[in-house]
Amino acid sequence: MNKPFQILLVLLIGFNQLVSSQNYPNGARAIGLSNAFVSISDTWSTFHNQASLANLTTISAGVFYESRFNIDELTLAAASAILPVEKGAFGLSFYQFGHGTFKQHKIGLAYSRKLSQKLNAALQLDYFSQRFPENENATGFPTFEIGLTHQTTKHLTLGAHVFNMIENGFETRYGEEKMPAIYRFGGHYQFSKMVLLSAEAQKTTGHQTLIKTGLEFSPAQNLALRFGVSGRPVQYSAGIGYRFQKITSDIAFSYHGSLGFTPSVSIQFEL
Repeated sequence: MNKPFQILLVLLIGFNQLVSSQNYPNGARAIGLSNAFVSISDTWSTFHNQASLANLTTISAGVFYESRFNIDELTLAAASAILPVEKGAFGLSFYQFGHGTFKQHKIGLAYSRKLSQKLNAALQLDYFSQRFPENENATGFPTFEIGLTHQTTKHLTLGAHVFNMIENGFETRYGEEKMPAIYRFGGHYQFSKMVLLSAEAQKTTGHQTLIKTGLEFSPAQNLALRFGVSGRPVQYSAGIGYRFQKITSDIAFSYHGSLGFTPSVSIQFEL
């Protein structure tokens, strides 16, 4: 599919939904699992459920890049850093969506704490800003996220997360552009060291409930294969991850029936 035709398709099926105010998920591992990630702990939990950060015990950081539908104007770049402390962890995250005259930014500062052996809770403060060609200055607004995780059994972990429940948004010349609230609930089951199955339901204000599922298979100690399905509309994803000492790299691809593939890559470092 050539690029002009791709851009035309984006406009026809809802360009406004793709570039309007929203909270973008990050991390190639999560994308490979169709972002069914509300209960899973890793460096990119700063974008999914900050409560799971309390399970991390080492300082880590990561960078992420996604080329949505291979269109330059829809690129997403992000970074995340985790600092474990006694009974919890701090997380710092940042992303930029867009290219050229349109850009949207998010910066977040999270604190996650273990409330008990099985229960974690977290709060993240966010600040969003965006710039359009017709605006000389960027506009912005603050909001927050809260999350919980619960180690229900040895193999089952549940998670719940709420983003922007106050539905704050950008002030524009046409009035306030509200960013929707997002409610997520789900879990993952670790069948063995080789197999992890995750699932979650996501409700975004003004949209139908989205069901997401993911499967991670680790045939070797440092290798992981991932597959995911979400819908409606139905979208598929797949990915692969490899760990070498303290460096982990992940690659993922998601597929939209009309617009094609979206490749993404992330690299994480541990100290």
